[in-house]
Amino acid sequence: MIRANLWGIWLDPYQGEFPETIEEYLHHGSMKCISFNRTGTLLAAGCSNGSCVIWDFETRGLAREFRDKDCTAPITSVSWSKYGHRLLASATDKSLTLWDVSTGDKIARITLQQTPLHACLHPGSPTPSICLACPLSSAPLLVDLNTGSTTVLPVSVSENGNPPAPNPRNKFADGTPPFTPTAATFDKHGDLIYVGNSKGEILIIDSKSIEVHAVIFIPGGTVVKDIVFSRDGQYLLTNSNDRVIRVYKNLLPVKGSGEEIGNISNNNNDYERHYDKLKAIGASCLVLSCELSDAITKIQWKAPCFSGNGEWIVGASANKGEHRLQIWDQAGRLVKILEGPKEALIDLAWHPVEPTIATVSVAGLAYIWAKEHVENWSAFAPDFVELEENEEYVEREDEFDLNGYEEQAEEVVIDENADIDVETCKKNAMFSDVEDSVDEIVFLPAVPSPDDPDEQLDKCLGSSSKLEDSNHSGSPSSMDAAQIGQVIPPASSPMEVDNSTAEDPADGTNSKRKRRLSAKGLELQQAEKGKKPTKNKANGKSTNSNGKQMEFANGNSSAVDDEATEDDEVNIDNQCF
Repeated sequence: MIRANLWGIWLDPYQGEFPETIEEYLHHGSMKCISFNRTGTLLAAGCSNGSCVIWDFETRGLAREFRDKDCTAPITSVSWSKYGHRLLASATDKSLTLWDVSTGDKIARITLQQTPLHACLHPGSPTPSICLACPLSSAPLLVDLNTGSTTVLPVSVSENGNPPAPNPRNKFADGTPPFTPTAATFDKHGDLIYVGNSKGEILIIDSKSIEVHAVIFIPGGTVVKDIVFSRDGQYLLTNSNDRVIRVYKNLLPVKGSGEEIGNISNNNNDYERHYDKLKAIGASCLVLSCELSDAITKIQWKAPCFSGNGEWIVGASANKGEHRLQIWDQAGRLVKILEGPKEALIDLAWHPVEPTIATVSVAGLAYIWAKEHVENWSAFAPDFVELEENEEYVEREDEFDLNGYEEQAEEVVIDENADIDVETCKKNAMFSDVEDSVDEIVFLPAVPSPDDPDEQLDKCLGSSSKLEDSNHSGSPSSMDAAQIGQVIPPASSPMEVDNSTAEDPADGTNSKRKRRLSAKGLELQQAEKGKKPTKNKANGKSTNSNGKQMEFANGNSSAVDDEATEDDEVNIDNQCF
């Protein structure tokens, strides 16, 4: 039975596989964008200084860092190749850089005429050199990274079948008209390209012939900001300016979609207008599944995407200073709202396998959202019983005695001559399309970097500055002790050190530091060590001539100075004579 609460969130008795809380965060410079590899073992991030880093997501350790001396501009997007051998980074300086992940070498770098907001590698090749780039103010481009050649993709189709007439005004320097930022993406195998334009249309284009095969009209007719495929290629979502995320079911076969849409196009010749034919073909390619929106706040969405298995859709609020995620199921029901820190969200990625989401805030931190695990101790043994309170256990007299008459368990027959295969890995059902002959990069050997003493000191100082004002870890008394070479016993907190060093030295053994005697006092102490005690004729009692001085030395008094030492010497001489 499924019920809804007051907030409109549907309550399922079976808990969904989606994240619930922030588990930790990653920090390296100021990150701007992130992307998981195909198996989710590596997380790539682009930084504001033009560098790219790769995190080992299993250990949360930094595995690689790519730096190009020619690029210091912020990275706008990062994209993995199919098997993780290459990484593509686009930057605000209009550049596209292709990296070799295993060696860290730069394979290619080209500069476009416009700033690419998003770029992705062709998903059909293990080592692709073709990428799809979506510039800021021009139509999407197919870019050959080896030769630097570009192919402009069509973004609209006129109703009479002729190419749309360009606007003669407000042209760029190269004569091309201005465009609203356009979204585009490959399908699962890269046979087709889906382009969302400013008229609220989805164009299906052949990636080889650059021919428009179909047009799908989006309700509302507003600008398409994002267009994303699920990892299995079965679903497509669009994020439009009307604050609605729309999910479509892909009716074309995942593999061989280019041939299938070509056959559909050849069989539809009964239309007078070419535009009507494209719309009819589009109805055979995509069908609207559900629409997702916030009916109360009517907020804009940012970086929507599917979960790894395609069962959930997540969208982030585009409001400033708000780090909020909303998760829906495929039926369009809102199932979870996640509230993060008061930092605007700029990018997110869902883990391909686990119920984990990585988000990037405007502060440059990557937050890891995961399920809140509850310990179940009863899983260790069937007869294990959880106790609410501690109970005293009374041992039986014969509980640990050896029982020779106990029935022996039946021995398991093991064939010692059987061959055991330790080389073949069992395939994951989610990655059944992986070719056996391809060597995929799953993990990278992490090179440990030695700690820099100066850096560690800065971290310590930074940590101590976050304490309260009453915690003076660098008090003058501790500085004096450090100057005279005395060691302060370790303390569990800065307050412990402060309290010990701030005590009055006259307390004797309670003080954890000692003051150094003056030069005159040290000379007197050494001279008086050799003298023997003498009797005082006035009172007949034995008097130690250096008793006064030793009292000062052993008591660790801070009042010993040159003048006090000279007065003690005169008093001792008077007592002796």
